[in-house]
Amino acid sequence: MSGFFSKQRITAHSGFNRWLVPPAALSVHLCIGQAYAFSVFNEPLSRALGVTAATPEDWKLTDLGWIFSLAIACLGLSAAFAGKWLEKVGPRLTMFVAACCFGGGFWVAALGVHLHQIWLLYLGYGVIGGIGLGLGYVSPVSTLIKWFPDRRGMATGMAIMGFGGGAMVGAPLAVLLMDSFKSAASVGVAETFMVMGSVYFASMLIGSLTIRIPAADWKPAGWTPPQTKRKLISDKHVHIDQALKTPQFYFLWLVLCMNVSAGIGVLGQASVMIQEVFKGSVTPAAAAGFVGLLSLFNMGGRFFWSSISDFLGRQNTYFIFFVFGALLYASVPTMGARGSLPGFVLLYALIMTMYGGGFATIPAYLADIFGTRFVGGIHGRLLTAWSIAGVLGPVLVNYLREYQINNGVAKAEAYNTTMYIMAGLLLVGFLANILVRPVHERHHMRHDELDELDGAFPRD
Repeated sequence: MSGFFSKQRITAHSGFNRWLVPPAALSVHLCIGQAYAFSVFNEPLSRALGVTAATPEDWKLTDLGWIFSLAIACLGLSAAFAGKWLEKVGPRLTMFVAACCFGGGFWVAALGVHLHQIWLLYLGYGVIGGIGLGLGYVSPVSTLIKWFPDRRGMATGMAIMGFGGGAMVGAPLAVLLMDSFKSAASVGVAETFMVMGSVYFASMLIGSLTIRIPAADWKPAGWTPPQTKRKLISDKHVHIDQALKTPQFYFLWLVLCMNVSAGIGVLGQASVMIQEVFKGSVTPAAAAGFVGLLSLFNMGGRFFWSSISDFLGRQNTYFIFFVFGALLYASVPTMGARGSLPGFVLLYALIMTMYGGGFATIPAYLADIFGTRFVGGIHGRLLTAWSIAGVLGPVLVNYLREYQINNGVAKAEAYNTTMYIMAGLLLVGFLANILVRPVHERHHMRHDELDELDGAFPRD
């Protein structure tokens, strides 16, 4: 098995077409991106016992919200701890383990629904599935950066846009399956979890078997590294552990955390939110369509903005995210008060392009600052920002909503204060982005250090 999964086994031969690698990455990211569609399960799970209406013994939305938060928290933690391991064993084994965890997490969660034990949902989808999310997320990214040194932003966009598009497939698929399985005694969630876990495992397995890495001396035909570099693009390399000693890592950590916190809480409750703001006008099926639409713009923004960042620069691209994103969030309550459903949807669609673009641009930002040698491991550690944001964003949305409703605020207006807070978070990210500067040369690795480490971390 070790030989089958070894990096030597998946090193591409001379003349290999690098455009065969993005589909392998997408086959994984389109699966794990289903996490963005988990909100379509919240309302059915809140009446898992009552079926047609919630009973006192049924789970509350605030309890269910922790499933998504746990998954995102475990995503970041697993990516951080597995960073060095990924660099050592390569993407095939990492993606295979991700498939086992993500598919298996669905199956454990299905058992939790069947037994009505919420801790099994936390363990299954939240912890085990979250580990699968983290491993599946980081494994193709550094590989594509190495295949496309001429277009780092575009490469990360190709790798990560599938994660943003996962809900576009996952949301309607989940609704279709739940409608097929529901009965007088079941809302159909447990059966849906079993089917989706099986389908996602198979797709991710295919991705793990088809991924390839470039040879050590490979570069695109006719391409030579440019001699003139932007101020924030370095041709030096910083070790994974050394990156943690630089202020740049923590500024970028804050940049990602603020960008994610502002959007992830909305995604986690998107289905419920639009139904409450426009009560009676939006059906559950239409709300699932809204989740899918957000996924489409999330996915498109990942490729568009990361590709644009190759020309604008990563720092300038994030300035756009933070300034215009804050203005868009601050405008959401006005659209809700006016009852403008098209305006409400348009604002969130634009927000999602920049939210997704932030995810896709950050690996290229890291490669610019710290070099490409250990970008996979550094990216994994930076994703702890996603772990914090995965708790912070949904908690702000869910608990502020509940607090305001308990104090007499109408459900349609319960999200207004949260939107202004999200705009404030983006302004914090704006300040952190300003402070990003080139890494001091004392943190750069020498050539002899790189050669010495080749035994532990073979060059791709």
